[in-house]
Amino acid sequence: MTQTIFLINGPNLNLLGLRQPEMYGRETLADVAQNVRVKATALGFALEAMQSNHEGALVDMIHQARQSAAGIIINPGAYSHTSIAILDALMSYEGPVLEVHISNIHKRETFRHYSYVSTRAEGVIAGFGTQGYELALDRMAVLLGAAAR
Repeated sequence: MTQTIFLINGPNLNLLGLRQPEMYGRETLADVAQNVRVKATALGFALEAMQSNHEGALVDMIHQARQSAAGIIINPGAYSHTSIAILDALMSYEGPVLEVHISNIHKRETFRHYSYVSTRAEGVIAGFGTQGYELALDRMAVLLGAAAR
């Protein structure tokens, strides 16, 4: 049975390619999902890509992952810095979690320097643009390969 990885994106990432392209690039979220899906397939994984602007919907996605995902790659967007609910949901998930940020949150406003999600994540990738998602997938493959041994 093929392992499934959830790719979860938070608020405003539906505007990727349109919102602040000088910071986030011109790739759309659909482009990112397709690139990651192709790579996931090559690595022997299925990918389920999802996005919401609503905190509760993101919590529901994480709860769903408990039943059907081997790992979670999440870009919680601004909820990184505010959502204890998302952290609590991730704490109830037993598989590996990797956090991705397109921009380098540590070079931005001070309030963005702390992420609740980072306290649960096995790793954080920030500042590599949309390539960060593929880097996270490479790491997830290692983590899931190690878990299978």
